[in-house]
Amino acid sequence: MKKGISIAAMGLLASASTGWAADSATLEKKVEELTRQNQMLLERVVVLEKMLVGRQQPAAAQPLAERPESPEGRESVEQRLQQIETTLAGRQEAAAAAAAEPSLLQGINDHVDLKGLVEVEATAAEDFAGTDTSDISLATVEVGLDARISDWSQAHLLLLYEEGEESDHLLVDEGTVTLGKLEAFPAFLTLGKMYLPFGAYDTNMISDTLPLALGEINDSAVLSGFQASGFYGSLYAFNGDLSERGEDDRIDAWGASLGYAGESEGFTVDAGLDWLNNIGDTDGLGDRLGSEIDDYVEGLAAHLLLQYGPVSFIAEYVGALEAFRADELAFAGSGAEPEAWSLEAGLGFELLDRETIFSLAWQGSDEALALELPEDRYGAALRMFVLQNTSVALEYLHDEDYGISDGGTGNDADAATMQVAVEF
Repeated sequence: MKKGISIAAMGLLASASTGWAADSATLEKKVEELTRQNQMLLERVVVLEKMLVGRQQPAAAQPLAERPESPEGRESVEQRLQQIETTLAGRQEAAAAAAAEPSLLQGINDHVDLKGLVEVEATAAEDFAGTDTSDISLATVEVGLDARISDWSQAHLLLLYEEGEESDHLLVDEGTVTLGKLEAFPAFLTLGKMYLPFGAYDTNMISDTLPLALGEINDSAVLSGFQASGFYGSLYAFNGDLSERGEDDRIDAWGASLGYAGESEGFTVDAGLDWLNNIGDTDGLGDRLGSEIDDYVEGLAAHLLLQYGPVSFIAEYVGALEAFRADELAFAGSGAEPEAWSLEAGLGFELLDRETIFSLAWQGSDEALALELPEDRYGAALRMFVLQNTSVALEYLHDEDYGISDGGTGNDADAATMQVAVEF
């Protein structure tokens, strides 16, 4: 009986032992799965925490690797993971919103164009008196801003510095407001300080042309213009520095301009004619005439630009339509009727794999001795664009003065100039 009981007991124990072993294996698998899941959660938390730059853990917090792998621990990890994911999502949304909003700098770049020019020149010259001079100068610094205020309005600003001019001060050379949209309507209105359309003064030379020395006007004015089908023109009015004797200081100077510019099959043309009711208000004549004259003297300017491929031709004329009084501007004992002209030919080609322009110029003036202009000028220039927006130019000019009978010296003068220019 005991033997039977023992056998029965042993059978029962074996049966219980077999069931416990099965349950133990199942439990171990569950524990291993839970451990694996916890490890995966921990790894995700570590990755996400690394993404949260600068986020600090509480000082008393245990390292994640030492946290207990219990259901409570897993719940804590899941809560932590959810907090991190929520924080990350919020930061990502904030970053996306910030990126979608245009920055101040981007807004400025979208509405403002900045441009500039720096020219450094070295010159060696001999004047009509035989005096030799040489110098290195910061010839020109220009900084320009064009601001598109709206589709129908824009502002323009140009600051200028020229060494030796205007007491070496930086000045506002141009400042205008333009109302109009040429894409929608062919007319526009410009107000402010500007270079008025009396002459074009295009050149490939380093030095200014003689027509520019006679006819350029920079003044505050109101200008109404148009552009349509290649034609362009303007009417303008301003208060010049010169007044007729006995007249009040008022807006009584005005002019008109008309021209055509077009391009067809590689051929470019620009031709224009300008008229001014008082040529004495130009920058070149204004300083010589004082503040008053008896009567205004009308002026005329004309220009022609032709270009076909690498070849270009420029012709320009500026002159008074009648003579000044002898006590206002004299030439050879009588009143002067000054004029100046320029002819220039240019050829573009590649030299040492660099874009290069070679130019020849022939310029002259008549009855312009009082303005210190030569009677004849011959010149040549070579400009090479050695780097992007960077050029080096060489120029040689030969001037011939008015004869002794006209009040000049009858002598010659020569000048050689090298220029390094950067535009941006």
